[in-house]
Amino acid sequence: MRVVSGIDLVVIGADGGPDRGFGGSANAAAGARLFADVLPGMCFDAGSAGCRVDVLEPGADANTMLTAVREAAARPGRWLLVCLVGQLVADPRGRRLALVTGGSTADNAYRRGLAWDWVVSAMVHGDQEEALLLVDAVADRDTWAALERGGGEDGAGELLSYPRVPLWGRVGRYTAGRRGRDAVLPGGEGSFSHALTTVLQQGVAGAPAAVSPLDLQPAVAGLIDGGDPGSGAAPGGGAPGARLLVPPQGGRLLMRNRAAVRGALAGLSLSEELLAVLWRESAPTDPPSA
Repeated sequence: MRVVSGIDLVVIGADGGPDRGFGGSANAAAGARLFADVLPGMCFDAGSAGCRVDVLEPGADANTMLTAVREAAARPGRWLLVCLVGQLVADPRGRRLALVTGGSTADNAYRRGLAWDWVVSAMVHGDQEEALLLVDAVADRDTWAALERGGGEDGAGELLSYPRVPLWGRVGRYTAGRRGRDAVLPGGEGSFSHALTTVLQQGVAGAPAAVSPLDLQPAVAGLIDGGDPGSGAAPGGGAPGARLLVPPQGGRLLMRNRAAVRGALAGLSLSEELLAVLWRESAPTDPPSA
């Protein structure tokens, strides 16, 4: 008998180590913790009990990270969510991306990093009904230039412009050194992980009790620093560039809207235990179509 679970969540916050050029990953572990702490309880028809979470150590190597993604993808389920937090680097030809892992240097960062293609391939061939890749990352000058070349001619920009799995998140520009201190780092205030978890914790006033990622995007974009949700490019003014990755329309992944629950119970004097029961009971066995 095929047993189908709710959600497999793999959270990877990779610390690039002490190399000055990889300071963009300094808060990656904090961003990963935000995702791991908040996401499991927010899935509308699963909740924490129906979510299997695998959080990788910030200093783990690429093989360990990829193994976690592949093992999660091999488990039958409704959804596979993978979170990548840290700094991206392009290969020398500017065609492929990797998440910088601990102990990397300028000469070997791409070779020893977690290749984007590997993660996406594992998700595409997974045993889940749907998959979503959440990205909270920055890119150095050369990698950013490769991304800006767009999605044509087999460039790195194609990986974000025409993704093989749905994407949701933010990729910002990071410049090492003094200017990098002003950048929004993954896991910090103004980052995607910080914005998404804040919106999930607070809810969206006026929205229904169950909302899709696309429903949440306007509120999330409003908390992300340096992103223009209309064009995907950042405004000027000296702020680092940012590219927002907007989730596609459709799909059956629904998140709980805490604002709707608070509004429905406004004015009632209820214990925290009863509120928790009502929250769980509001989740149907089969989610409505998104």
